[in-house]
Amino acid sequence: MSLNPVRRRPRRDALLAIGLGAAIACTATATAGAAELDVVAEGLSNPRGMTFGPDGRLYVAEAGKGGFGACIQTPQGKQCYGATGAITRVNVRSGRMDQIVKRLPSLAVQAETTGDPDGDSATGPHDISFDGDRAYFTVGLGANPAARADLGPAGPKFAGLYRIGRRGKVSRVADLGAYEAANNPDSGQPDAMIDSNPFSVDASAGERILVTDAGGNDLLRVRPDGKVTTLAVFRPFKTALAPAFLGLPPGTKIPYQPVPTGVVRAPGQGAYVGQLTGFPFPVGEASVYRVRRGRTTVKAGGFTNIIDVGFAGGNLYVLQITSKGLLGGPSPGKLVKIEPDGTRVELAAGKLMQPTGLAVSDDRDVYVGNHGTSGTDGEIVRIPAEDG
Repeated sequence: MSLNPVRRRPRRDALLAIGLGAAIACTATATAGAAELDVVAEGLSNPRGMTFGPDGRLYVAEAGKGGFGACIQTPQGKQCYGATGAITRVNVRSGRMDQIVKRLPSLAVQAETTGDPDGDSATGPHDISFDGDRAYFTVGLGANPAARADLGPAGPKFAGLYRIGRRGKVSRVADLGAYEAANNPDSGQPDAMIDSNPFSVDASAGERILVTDAGGNDLLRVRPDGKVTTLAVFRPFKTALAPAFLGLPPGTKIPYQPVPTGVVRAPGQGAYVGQLTGFPFPVGEASVYRVRRGRTTVKAGGFTNIIDVGFAGGNLYVLQITSKGLLGGPSPGKLVKIEPDGTRVELAAGKLMQPTGLAVSDDRDVYVGNHGTSGTDGEIVRIPAEDG
């Protein structure tokens, strides 16, 4: 499917910048937590999704920082391959980090002035989730799966779901890029096209692994044997005022895509899916969807550029990568806890910059990937339960 080039560029930039019952009414948000952030790990390369494993350690998907391999041209620049992605295990008490899986595929912009990989806003391992002692992780792409051919032997490694076996062996479970190319579940929507960017994964239900495809605008269910089905397509696409720099007549509205990001199961409630929103990334228009028994409804709205969601102790956690929108210039991210009665509490207000993933520990401390679009300075910070 084709896409208007003037609209296509900003949407891709956003996807790479990370390299995205009854509805809860939008309510005022209180703030909590005045203390400085507790940094438990630092020096990560584009930390993305994270989860606690059965051993009590925190596992983080690092998207890497690309390298000097084959390149593909994207609106963000020339993105080049390097085996710099990783799955990293963090002892949140001591801060010790171990890359338990190394040399995973990564794409990042090649800096034209120095010839060195910029490393920021990479695409690579995006999330990790456990089913017992087996871990599953996604590797993104953010392009038409056909572009993988330009990456040579590294190409097929992108746009997939992978499993880490009991002895650390990594194997591909499903080629989600091929699924998007063959099925294109969001076809027929304005400005939709064949595009795959596997993002978040929840493997907590064993045989029914959930994966969001931010490029395909859908929620997929993947079996451990690799069978893929579409569980939900996020539609219809909505419209927003066109930014002035597009040069369109004043008042012109253009369609924007849903762009699902984080997914988490909630016992007895189905699955919750966060929405980044596509270009022009309207402020306050992102929602958390609930997908249950074949129905998709809005659980909570009024957010901006959601990058991840979490659920623990009856509370829904919503993480925004920015507050002013991806076209609004630098601004802090936002972490909001939604309590069972709908009350919203902002945690670590004004302290999170480019946050990209979250995990909640058994004692309800919240861990967040901060500076998550940096190729060198990503960190994991802890927000104590008592601050919320």
